[in-house]
Amino acid sequence: MRYIFNFPDIGEGLDEGTIIEWYVSKGQEIKSGQAVVRMETDKVVAEIPSPKSGTVISIFGKVGETIHVGTPLIEIEIEGVYGEEAVAQAKAPVSMQPLEEGSTAVVGTMELAASSAFLPASEEGVATSKTDKQTTHKVLATPVARAMAKELQLDINKITGTGPGGRVTKSDIQNFQLQNVPAETLEIQPLAAEGEEITYEPLSQIRKTIAKNMINSKLSAAHMTVFEEVEISDLIWLREKYKKVFSDKNVKLTYLPFILKATVNALKQHRQLNSQMDLENNRMMYKNYYNIGIAVDTTEGLVVPVIKDADKLTIFQIAQKIAELAEKAKERKLTLAEIRDGTFTLTNYGSIGGIFGVPVINYPQAGILGIGRILKIPVVKDDQIIAGNVLPLSLTVDHRIVDGGEATRFLLQIMEYLKDPFSLMME
Repeated sequence: MRYIFNFPDIGEGLDEGTIIEWYVSKGQEIKSGQAVVRMETDKVVAEIPSPKSGTVISIFGKVGETIHVGTPLIEIEIEGVYGEEAVAQAKAPVSMQPLEEGSTAVVGTMELAASSAFLPASEEGVATSKTDKQTTHKVLATPVARAMAKELQLDINKITGTGPGGRVTKSDIQNFQLQNVPAETLEIQPLAAEGEEITYEPLSQIRKTIAKNMINSKLSAAHMTVFEEVEISDLIWLREKYKKVFSDKNVKLTYLPFILKATVNALKQHRQLNSQMDLENNRMMYKNYYNIGIAVDTTEGLVVPVIKDADKLTIFQIAQKIAELAEKAKERKLTLAEIRDGTFTLTNYGSIGGIFGVPVINYPQAGILGIGRILKIPVVKDDQIIAGNVLPLSLTVDHRIVDGGEATRFLLQIMEYLKDPFSLMME
C-alpha cells in the first residue's frame, strides 16, 4: 500500500510552515514515530514524525519552501498491507501509544518529536491503488502555484511540474504562461541591475505572525496606556546584596524577577487585569492562575514564552525560568506548551535603552506592562533633593475590560511592591 502523509494541523491556529531540514531521503526505511522533517511554524520550530512505518517513495517540498496544512510531505510504501485493510489503515484516526524507554509511537494523536506539543488527529493519509491512478489524477502543486494558476485562469492539470515528485511550482506556471502567449504581445521587462537601492527578502514565519498578531490586537482591543515612575533604590540595594548568591548557583539575578513577582501579587488583588472577554458567550473569564508571558528579543523577532503558575515560584525560581525560557527562545527550541495560555505579559524594552513605550496588548489578554530603563536623576525624599533611581513603567490595558481608575490602582500597587521589595517576601 502507498500512503501519502500530509503536513498535519498542529493546533494554535497554525496553517502553514517552512521546511528547515529533511531527515529522510527517497528509498529510506522509516519507523512509525520517526522524525521525517523539521518545520518552522508561526510559533515554534518542530520535528514532524511519521505516523506509519515503511519505505519513503517520494518527498514533497524543498528546504526553505513554505507549505500549508494538508499539503503532502512524503509518500510511504507500506509492505504487507493490501485491499480493504489498506483502505482501513489510511482512514483510521491517529492515536498515541508509549514505547519503551520513554519514546512515543504515533498511532493516534501525534506527538511532536523531541517536544511536548501534540498534533491533533487529522485525515493526513490517503491510500492509492493502481485502479485509482488509472481513473483519477490530481496534479500536485504548491499553494502559491495553485493560487497563481487560478488568478491567471490556467488549467493547472495541463502544466508539467518540475518540482519534487512532479509538483507544479510558481516557475512552472510562469513558464507555461510565457509559452502560451503570442510573441507579439510580450513586453520585454528590464532586469534588476546590481547595486539596486532596495533589497528584497521573504518574510519569515515569525515575522508574519508578529504582523498578524499586532494588527489583530489593535483591531480587537481598545488600547489605553498609563505611565508612571517609581523610585527603586531599596530594590537596587537588595539585588546587589543577593546577586553573588544567585551567581554562585549559576543564576543571573536581574530586576525582572522582582517586577514579575510584584505584578503577580498585584494581579491577585485586581482580577480584571488577569481576565479576558468572551463575547461569543456574553461573559467575562477571570483566570485563577497566573501565567506570565515574557517578551524576548531574538534575531528572528519578538517571542513570548510563558512562565506557568508564577505565583507559586520564588524569586530564585523565577530567575531560573526567565533565563531558561529566554535561551530556548533565542535558539528557537520553545515548544507550544511553553508559549500558550499566558494571562498577562511583561515587556522589558529598558534592557536595550528605551524609557517609555506604548506596548501592544498580547490579545486576548487584558493588559501588558512595559518596563523602561532605570534613570539616575534628582528626586525629592523627606523634603530633600537627593540622587534617586527611577524606573519608568507603561501599562497598556484593554479599556473594554479595565477602567482607567482600576488600571491606575493596579500600577500603583506594583509600584508599592517595588519601592519596598521586602514586602514581596511577606505575602
